[in-house]
Amino acid sequence: MTFCLSGIGNFSKLWKSNPYRGLGPGHSYLALFVRDHCGIRNQQRWFSLKTISPQNTKATNLLIAKARYRRKDEDSNQVSSDSHFLSAGAAKKRSQMNPQSKDPVMPSVRNTIQLPTKPLNSEEWDKLKEDFKGKANFESWIGSQMAHSHSSVNVAKSLLAWVAAKNNGIVGYDLLVKYLSLCVFHKQTSEVIDVYEIMKARYKSLESGGYSLLIRGLIHSDRWREALLLLEDIKKVMTPSTRNYHDCIQGALLHKDVDVAWNLYQELLGHDLIPLLETLEAFFDFGKDIRDDHYSNKLLDILLYLRNNQRYPGESFAQSIKTWFESLPGKQWKGQFTTIQKSGQCSGCGKTIESIHLSPEEYDFLKGKIMRDVIDGGDQYKKTTPQELKRFENFVKSCPPFDIVIDGLNVAKMFPKARESQVLLDVVSQLAKQNLRLLVLGRKHMLRQHSRWRQNDMEKVQKQASCFFADNISEDDPFLLYATLHSGNHCKFITNDLMRDHKACLPDAKTQHLFFKWQQGHQLAIINRTPGSKIGFQHILSYDTVVQTTGDSWHIPYDEDLVERYSYEVPTKWLCLYQKT
Repeated sequence: MTFCLSGIGNFSKLWKSNPYRGLGPGHSYLALFVRDHCGIRNQQRWFSLKTISPQNTKATNLLIAKARYRRKDEDSNQVSSDSHFLSAGAAKKRSQMNPQSKDPVMPSVRNTIQLPTKPLNSEEWDKLKEDFKGKANFESWIGSQMAHSHSSVNVAKSLLAWVAAKNNGIVGYDLLVKYLSLCVFHKQTSEVIDVYEIMKARYKSLESGGYSLLIRGLIHSDRWREALLLLEDIKKVMTPSTRNYHDCIQGALLHKDVDVAWNLYQELLGHDLIPLLETLEAFFDFGKDIRDDHYSNKLLDILLYLRNNQRYPGESFAQSIKTWFESLPGKQWKGQFTTIQKSGQCSGCGKTIESIHLSPEEYDFLKGKIMRDVIDGGDQYKKTTPQELKRFENFVKSCPPFDIVIDGLNVAKMFPKARESQVLLDVVSQLAKQNLRLLVLGRKHMLRQHSRWRQNDMEKVQKQASCFFADNISEDDPFLLYATLHSGNHCKFITNDLMRDHKACLPDAKTQHLFFKWQQGHQLAIINRTPGSKIGFQHILSYDTVVQTTGDSWHIPYDEDLVERYSYEVPTKWLCLYQKT
């Protein structure tokens, strides 16, 4: 498919300069570009969305490597003893202290041309093409590089003018869309509208990347409602993306059409899509100027959505929430950014945060789910035999409830320089002195004499704890979960395994949240081992890290901008909101 220009005169008129403030970084649009030299047919077409293969992987890899090395330099702090095992950033720091493998050495980059920083004339573009040594089509490659690097729109115009002059006024669809992506990034709204008019005249339908770009570009213009028509076109073929809905909602709020914005939000949720945090933040930003109880109630519903889905705002979003609360007339809300003490008390207002411990009803519900969906869920969830699992169940039922269940192999391997049987013995001996009833789960090979597994150490372990040694092919986790849950809500377990696979086996968000809550309240992590056998254990959180309210207060955990939090970690910073009396 091609885009035809009648002549250079019309071309220069079409692409006129109109600078706008740039969009934020981090947005790229990928599409499958098709050229049909037989001309544009009248029938409706839909092009499936595909990812473009990078044309210069060497340069890309080098940039990725440099960024990785910079991040390592910036985040070289040691893990603090106060940092919880499941706290934001803890996994990142652990990986830096115990790297599993070195970063690969990237090959050197050859024959890479410099992207132009100013518009070029025809002779200069010809010379640049001659210097290009790559195997890819030069026009497509340079267009992709310019889009990726957010080059100047004027430079891109000169590229399109050169291509059109060489091809009897024809510019391919792919180059046109790459130009459109630059116009959108730089908020060149009049240019977006010009491209939109051309596409509307030439094509009955576009691929999803083209629609997404046009929607994003049009919402800043007085023709923003046409973005809603493009959204309807997408719906004829597929469910729009959360980004499509975000852009249309943002357009509605920019132009103060609140009803359209909320209707789009409800439609998004109706498709079981997860709204972007940017979308939710936009509603709070807009709400600072709204004095309407109905609108306020909808914002409070958003906070409950964050709670029920265990989502956390970023710093900017938390600031927007704080500003909105403090802007409410006559309500006397006061907000502050703070932390929660180990006791569960807010350092700001002194209120006690919700307990991490499950209620008896929640515990029984979770126990039943894990027994059915994880332990008895099929061979894909465990590497053991039904006979061995049955033998273990009978063993557990014949013992009194345990206080702590220990993943023996995981614990023994925590300190690679120490003898494994000695590490396990140190842990068991220290806990046994507290008169705790212990269960050690292990493998049969741990009982055979070896330089790292001494029989004398293991005999001492068996005198101080109940032990179950499974076949060497068995997986420990189902045994660990079964024994811990069977022993009751008081029982803790020791492993540095994060249990992500087992959480993923659970069928719904509610059960997954309960499992994570139970894990935070029951998992003991070993954080150090000092000479003389002293083992340091991570404290267990006493409070739940979710959005919560008491009516006259809100406590909202949020992500710090510079902290890389993995999905199984929780934020350590909180927004405290309370009504002054």
